[in-house]
This record gives sequence, C-alpha cells and structure tokens, in this order.
Amino acid sequence: MRRRMGRHHRKGCEMNDLMINRRAFGLGAGATILAGGMSPAALAQETPRRGGVLTVQTYSDLRTLNPAMRASYAIHIYTSKMVEPLVDLGVDNQPVPKLATSWSSSADGKTITFKLREGVKWHDGKPFTSADVQFCAMEMWKKYQNYGTLLHRFLSAVDTPDPHTAVFRYDQPMPMELLLRAACELCYVVPKHVFEGTDLLKNPANLAPVGTGPFKFVSYAPGQNLIMERNPDYWVAGQPYLDRLIIRVINDAAATTASLESGDVQASFFSAIPRTDIVRLAKDNRFRVGTKGNEAYTILNTIGFNTRKKELADVRVRRALAHAVDLNFYCEEFLMGYGKPAKGPIPSTSSFFVPGSAQEYPYDPKKAEALLDEAGFKKGPDGTRMSLRLMPNQSDDIRAFATYIQQSLQKIGVKVNIELLDAAGYIAKVNRDWDFELCTDTNLYRGDPGVGSTIWFQSGVPAGTPWSNQFGWTSPKLDKLVEDALVETDSPKRKAMYGEFVKLATDEIPVLMALEQVFISVASAKLRNDHNSPRWPGTSWADVWIAS
Repeated sequence: MRRRMGRHHRKGCEMNDLMINRRAFGLGAGATILAGGMSPAALAQETPRRGGVLTVQTYSDLRTLNPAMRASYAIHIYTSKMVEPLVDLGVDNQPVPKLATSWSSSADGKTITFKLREGVKWHDGKPFTSADVQFCAMEMWKKYQNYGTLLHRFLSAVDTPDPHTAVFRYDQPMPMELLLRAACELCYVVPKHVFEGTDLLKNPANLAPVGTGPFKFVSYAPGQNLIMERNPDYWVAGQPYLDRLIIRVINDAAATTASLESGDVQASFFSAIPRTDIVRLAKDNRFRVGTKGNEAYTILNTIGFNTRKKELADVRVRRALAHAVDLNFYCEEFLMGYGKPAKGPIPSTSSFFVPGSAQEYPYDPKKAEALLDEAGFKKGPDGTRMSLRLMPNQSDDIRAFATYIQQSLQKIGVKVNIELLDAAGYIAKVNRDWDFELCTDTNLYRGDPGVGSTIWFQSGVPAGTPWSNQFGWTSPKLDKLVEDALVETDSPKRKAMYGEFVKLATDEIPVLMALEQVFISVASAKLRNDHNSPRWPGTSWADVWIAS
C-alpha cells in the first residue's frame, strides 16, 4: 500500500508540469511557467506600469522590525523594503552592490574596506554616511544580532576616513567570501542619529523603521499587517513603481490559499500553503508557483535534543530517535516529493557540501529499539520507555512534521506530548529557558557555513539567541574547528574544515538536520520583476510592478 501511494503522488506531481524546480533534489525538473504563457523576451519588453497596491501574505508575527538587531527570513520579508544591506545577491548568486558600491581586502584579511553609495538619504531626509555603518557594526551587529555577534566577534573597529568609506578592522583574518555572503542578511544599516544615546532594545524605531529603501513605514499592527508607501526620494531614479505595499499576517494555511484565490493577496512565500494546494494552483494560469527566486533559501528542518535531560544526555538515545523517523516516507507522502532527507548541517546545494562527511541515520526501528534497550530504557508494562515534550516552532509545516515525529516515536515506545507555542513563547521556552526535551524548527542556510550553520553546534552562545545551540551540548574539538574555519582565507582549506565539522556534528547529533527543502512561492501572474533574484522575498522590491 505504501509503495502504491508513493507512485500515485509522484505521478500526480509530474503530470502537473509544475514550475517548481525539482532538479536540485534529484527528482526531475519542472518547466518554468510564465504569466499567460508569455516568453521571457515578451515580458522584458513590457513597459512598467506605475501605481497600485501589492498585498502579500506572511505567517510570522514579529516583535521587532530591526534587521540590524535580529536576522531571519521572516524579519527580512517585512523590513528589506525599508531598510537596506551593504550588499545583496545577484541573479548568479554572487554579491552585488547595494549601500556599498565596492569592497576590498588587505593581504592579511584583517582590513576590509567598503566604498559607500553617495547621495542616499534616510527616510527622514538626513544623509546616509559611513558613521551609520560604523554605529550599526559596533553597537548592533557585534553586540546584539543573533548571527552577527559571532560573525563580527573579532571586529575591533570601523574607521570612517570620509563620509563614504567604512574600513572594518579585525583582530583575526576575515574571509571575504564569508563576510560578503553574510552581509546580504546580516549587514542591514539603520540610522545612527535615530538610535544613538537610546536604549537600543526599546527604541520605538525597532517597530517603526527609518531606512533608505524604496518604501517608507506607515503603520504596523502586530498580528495583522505592515503598511508601507512609496519613497519619492529613493536613490534609484524612477523607482519604486508601486504606490503602496501591504504585508498581511495570515497564519492559517487554508485561509492563505483562499486569500490568494480571491485576489485579496497577490503572493505568498516560504511554502505557506498546503502541498495539495501548491499542486492545484500550479495548474491555474492565474498564478506562478515554484522555487524560483528562493534559491538562497535552502532550509533544513530540525529535530533538536536537549542534552541536559537525563534521557537525551546519552547519545545512544539520540541516535535511536533519529533511526525511528522514516524521513524518506515523509518527503514522498507529506512533502509530495519536494524535499529529501538532509545529509548534515550543510545542504547538498552548497559549494561547501562534502559528500560522505555526514553520519547518516536511515530508518531502522529495530536498531532504534536495540539502542534504547542498550541505554537502559526498556519498555514498561504499558509499552512505554519514556515520555518527552516536543515543542514545534510556529509554521504549519513544522507542526505537521512534529506530529509525524510524535507518531513515529510512539511506535518504539517513546511517548511524545506536543506543546504548541507562538513564536515569542517558543523562543522564550526553547532558546532562553531551555525548558524542553525535543523541539522542531528550521535552519535557513545562508550560503556559507560560518554564517548560520555552525552556531547550532557551538558552545558559549548566549542564552536567548534564536536558531543556535540551545541543546546543552559541548565539543571543544568542534568549537576549535569552527573558530579556525572562521579565520581561514583559503577556500579549499575552509571547505575541508567544514567537512570535518559535519562529521563531528552528525556523529553526536545534539540536533538532527532532518529534511532539506527549498521554499516555494505562489504569486499572481500579473506581477512583473518578481522572484528575479535568489533571495527575492527578502529583497527591496523596488522594481516590482503589477500588469493590468
């Protein structure tokens, strides 16, 4: 029966001729379906239409809108239209100028110089200068930002020899490839004059951003929407094309689909609707559906183990739980083929991926039970070995995976109680208080392991840092390896170091990187210039327009 179900779903997905690019996962390729069947050349010849309101959906309710203090794909979809980074990713997945126009490194890798764009103004009319970059780097990225604190740990100063030059000085070498890839998400700049001399964590601008971007803040109603309007003084002449941009919070997947079909929203991101609706809407010429424009958003669904708990302190227990979850079946039946079991914390799409470096845990319930017996957790009279609490993060996708984990572990005598929390409650319990046994979340791969991958396994990360090592696991060998890789400027050597990092991390598995996916978007076929860069949902949308 299981094999028949798999063939049925796979056949159905292939027959739909989806835009979704499955080649990255070894599952065949779908065709890119353009609006109304128009060719790329025809679309390129269209004259941009000015005006209009674009309304899009997201499912996250945020407590800060300051990307210089907190980095995540959820935050960037809100803020990147108002606040801009030093660099962004171009169509070839390489860094391109944004607020910085050029960059260079000293021979020893300890001095990196950014030339900044001239003639840029903040939304309040004041000029953007190198002093703003200096302030953000030293007072926000280095001190508070969840990934920036690690990235800029060795940053000792930022010199400002003139208003359009920022010289970053590091005590240890900073690989240019690491900094530039990280800067796309971790080097957003906010105005010094708005934040200097204030409590940075409580400044009202954290919820009412002042930026340099194509759209200006109008209002934010947590749990409802963020409204932005056109910035008439944007530094790109003639842009943006839209008059207004609205980001609506809809955290119910079925309601999101209904809003797309009714036209209430024109786009949805981050695989926010059910897979069955993705398949169905991909056949509807009112929409474009696929992974295009999300190439930089490879995500890894995680199963985390709190090794402070006596049951999970034994690596045999963690390995047993990993062996008990049939990830291939989940990808085939629940993700409908659009995902695959991950092979460690560096995804197969990365240039740093080293085949064979990860210790794998194929589905083997008999081995799982044997490991639990060996660890002293034998079945009781009711067939239960232990009871664990599982806390999933907020999205429907993650919660569906949590239910599958619950059902899988029950079969080997592990009772799992799922505790549902909102995003703030999850961060408080899991990241700050460490009050959990199991958790499920997503790790967004940011193009370089030194940006957001190694922090899941390193010790010494401050409590309360989201998407980091909240598992209580420590490995001095891994810590040293990660530290060495952060200052290694030779690319082949760095890659070899990260292969060894994967080996260590997957052998002890304080957190199992379980599934590898690329986010899926659904957009109205009337949108133009959408999904035209690898991390498009988190970019400025300055050139987006709506066809009539």
